[in-house]
Amino acid sequence: MRCHAVPCYAMPMTPCYAVPMMPCDAVLRCAVPCQACRAMPMAPGDAVPRVPIPCLSAVGRGGRWAQQRVQVLQALRSDPVGLEGLRAAARGEGGLCPELRPQVWPRLLSVDPCNLPPRPAPPALQDHRDRSQVLLDVARSAPRFPPGMPAEQRQVLQEQLAGLILHVLRAHPQLHYYQGYHDVALTLLLVLGQRRAAPLLEQLSTHHLRDFMDPTMDSTKHILNYLMPLLQRESPRLHDFMQRAEVGTIFALSWLITWYGHVLTDFHHTLRLYDFFLASHPLMPVYFAAAVVLHREEEVLGAPCDMPSLHQLLSRIPPDLPYERLVLRAQELFQRHPHGCLARQHHKSIAIQSFSAFQRAASCQRPDAVLRRQRQEPAGDAAVTPLPAIGHNPLVKVAVWGLSATLGAVALAVTHTALDWGPEFLLRLF
Repeated sequence: MRCHAVPCYAMPMTPCYAVPMMPCDAVLRCAVPCQACRAMPMAPGDAVPRVPIPCLSAVGRGGRWAQQRVQVLQALRSDPVGLEGLRAAARGEGGLCPELRPQVWPRLLSVDPCNLPPRPAPPALQDHRDRSQVLLDVARSAPRFPPGMPAEQRQVLQEQLAGLILHVLRAHPQLHYYQGYHDVALTLLLVLGQRRAAPLLEQLSTHHLRDFMDPTMDSTKHILNYLMPLLQRESPRLHDFMQRAEVGTIFALSWLITWYGHVLTDFHHTLRLYDFFLASHPLMPVYFAAAVVLHREEEVLGAPCDMPSLHQLLSRIPPDLPYERLVLRAQELFQRHPHGCLARQHHKSIAIQSFSAFQRAASCQRPDAVLRRQRQEPAGDAAVTPLPAIGHNPLVKVAVWGLSATLGAVALAVTHTALDWGPEFLLRLF
């Protein structure tokens, strides 16, 4: 039996569109239980929809994910929403179950899922000072898509990606585009679809990523300057070695400004880190960078003590890092070395200064059921809107709906399938 609602990447070579996709309480799901992707049908009265769970990656995690789902559902139904429970799930071992990300990510960023803005206009209808650069970077984003995706589907998603980025930049003229921003936007697009990704990208751009979007690099350099004091406190020997080599911190620039999305070849690892960073302080990517460098301490100390050698070594993240251990170590570093004790010079960081207010606002969110009653809307009406027709091929339309509607891309966002999401990303940031 095959999946009847989304392109089934659990069974390579045979994406299936056996029956039309049907919206069910904000997301698309399989119509029947599916042995290929272990989809679960909607339970009567279930406020949060169930969506396909990838077969191979779910085998070893079924018990933990089942427990997590109960905890997350309780947090989502609490009034106010149990934000600390959602953060704990996102930071915990393995991150979020794929079926829960489209429900939890908006809440972590204080986005009202029942009051989504209109879908961003196509890039051809939007103008911006950075439009040319955006289109160039989006055109170069092909390695971020799965190798088995047809070119027509990828082109449609790239058009949506460009429209999404330009929408946020036009809505916030104070924001300045930087190369690598499209990597963040693409991750949100693949997981959430264009309409849900838009408000999340706005929140990230005006809070967590705000320092990277200044007209100059001053704020970005300040964020990078937290890294060396962390290394000095944890390993003076490593810190002194890197200082003698004069390697600086530029090797970590692409890590921070893309939340590692540009440098990781396994999309599963990228999603794991996004779970972690969305639930954490804006400086957590710096603490994670410190954890990565400290983990590689012996390798670094064994390299030649010169800038070119160390920069080349450090800028390439090994594919076999123990991500769960590094996540734990980053949290420990954050607790042991508060960022206020690390800054060597005062700098007005918008992301850091606005985070407390951001947290307070997020802690007052109401559950979906209450928000729907307040707006006097039937359940599900506000959260799902069919995508506009694109192109002239109905099969492409159906495929794109399955990939980029509210949760259609979850089937693409898992590893350990035959497609394996393992392309070599092209380093085109600089």
